Amino acid sequence: MTIPANERQQVRNDLAWSISVGGVGIVLFTALLAFSWYFAATLLLIFAGMLLGVGLNALTNALGRRVHLSHTLRLGIVCIALALMLAGVAYLGGATIAEQASLLSKTIKSQITNVKSFLDNHGVDTSFFDLGNAAPASSTDAGPAPSQSAAPHGPLPGAGALASSGGAIVSQTFKLLLGTISAVGNVFIVLFLGLAFAAQPAVYHDGLLFLVPARHRARATLIVDRIGETLERWLIAQIIVMIAVGIVTWVGLAVIGIPGSFILGIQAGLLAFIPTVGAIIAGVVVVLASLASGWIPALSALILFLGVHAMESYVLTPLLQRQALDIPPATLFAFQILLGVVFGIWGLALALPLVAIAKVMIDHFKTYEAPPLAEAA
Repeated sequence: MTIPANERQQVRNDLAWSISVGGVGIVLFTALLAFSWYFAATLLLIFAGMLLGVGLNALTNALGRRVHLSHTLRLGIVCIALALMLAGVAYLGGATIAEQASLLSKTIKSQITNVKSFLDNHGVDTSFFDLGNAAPASSTDAGPAPSQSAAPHGPLPGAGALASSGGAIVSQTFKLLLGTISAVGNVFIVLFLGLAFAAQPAVYHDGLLFLVPARHRARATLIVDRIGETLERWLIAQIIVMIAVGIVTWVGLAVIGIPGSFILGIQAGLLAFIPTVGAIIAGVVVVLASLASGWIPALSALILFLGVHAMESYVLTPLLQRQALDIPPATLFAFQILLGVVFGIWGLALALPLVAIAKVMIDHFKTYEAPPLAEAA
C-alpha cells in the first residue's frame, strides 16, 4: 500500500514541528534551570517575602472573623499589634538580651575550646575547628609584654607596613559594613514584599492566574488556592509552636538555673521554624551553654531539650498541623539537607514551605480526573 505524496509531506512537516517544539522546550527549560541556579538567593528572598505576606494575610483574615472592617484596616491593626509586641519585647528585655547574648557567646566559645581540648587529649583530630589562635597565643607567651617606655627605642614600622595595615583595616571595615547593609537590606526587602502582598492579595492572585492559558486557568486557580490555604494553616500553627517552644525553654532553663535562659529561649523559639535541623542546633547550643554550670545542670538541660522536642514533634505539631502538612520526616530531612547545601541558610529555612508547595501540586495532579472526557464517553 503506497502512501500519497501529500500525506508523506504532512507527516514530515508534523515530525519537523514536533522536533522544533521539543527543542525549544528543552532550551527554555535549561534556561529556566540556569536562571534559578544563578539567582537562587534572590528568588528565595522573594519567596520569603511572599511567605510573610501569606502569614500577614492569614492573621488579617483571622481578625476579620471577629471584627467586620475593611481588609486595609485589619492589616493595619495586625501590623501595629506585631510592631508593638516586638517593641515591648525589645524595651522590656533589651538590656537582658544584650547582656545574656554577650555572656552566652563567651560561654559557648569557652565550652567549644574545652571540647576541642578533650578530643585532642583522646587522639581525635580537631584541625577542622576554626577557633582562632589570637587568644591562646597571647595567653601562652612566656616572655613579659614589652613596656610602653621601651616602645620608642624599637624599630618603627615602614611606610609599606603602615599602608598594608591600613589597607587591611579599611578592607575589613568595608566587609563588615557591606555585610551589615546586605543583612538589613534583605530584612527590609522581605518586609516590603510581605506588606505589598498582604495589602492587595487579590491583585497578585489574579495577576498570577492571568499568566496561565485560559483553558488551564480553572485548574491553576484550584492549585493556587490550595497552596495558599496550606501555607496559611502551616504558618499559623508554626507561630504557635515557636511561641510555645520559646516560653517552655526559657522557663525550664530559668528553673534549672542556666545563665542566659531568656536568650536561649528566644533562639530555641526562632529555630523551631526550621523542623528537625533547627531543633538539633538549638539543643547543641543549650547543652554547650549549660556545661559551664556543671554536669548536673547540663544533664537537666539535655532532658529539658528532649522533653521540649518531644512536645513539639509528638503533641503540638500533629495537633496543630494535622490538616496542614503530611510530609514524611525522612523526606523533609533529605530536602532540608539538599537545599541547605545547595542554597545555604535560605534553602534550609524555606525547605518545608517549598516541599509543601511541591506536595500540594503532586497531590493535585495525582487525583485529577478530566471530567470532559468522562462526559463525552
